[in-house]
Amino acid sequence: MDFSFTSEAGLAGLFIVSFLSATLLPGGSELALLAFVKFHPAQTLEAFVLATIGNTLGGVTTYWMARALPEPKDLNRLALVRRWGVPVLILAWTPVIGDALCAAAGWLRLPWMPSALWMAVGKAARYGVVIAGAGLF
Repeated sequence: MDFSFTSEAGLAGLFIVSFLSATLLPGGSELALLAFVKFHPAQTLEAFVLATIGNTLGGVTTYWMARALPEPKDLNRLALVRRWGVPVLILAWTPVIGDALCAAAGWLRLPWMPSALWMAVGKAARYGVVIAGAGLF
């Protein structure tokens, strides 16, 4: 059986996996990125950009879903985000707490554009380290 796909299909799949893994759904966007780059090394930059955009949009989706919730009454649970503000979203890439940080930012009604930018910086840095660590960048 031949399971080869076009690079365009691979990039689309990478975008979808990256988006979904930044929501509350589990995912392995780093492995998908590495697999794509291994088979299509000439498209490393495109893969890096699409994974970053997809993962950032997933985080922004979590932000907007939480923003739709009623404003929080007990702000003690959100102390980390309240203390550090929008820059804490540079950690949005981290397992487990990353989704919670995006949700907390939306729930606290932090400004969405700076929130998205900080998410993107952290997620891009993570993907850059993953690619460089594998010797592919």
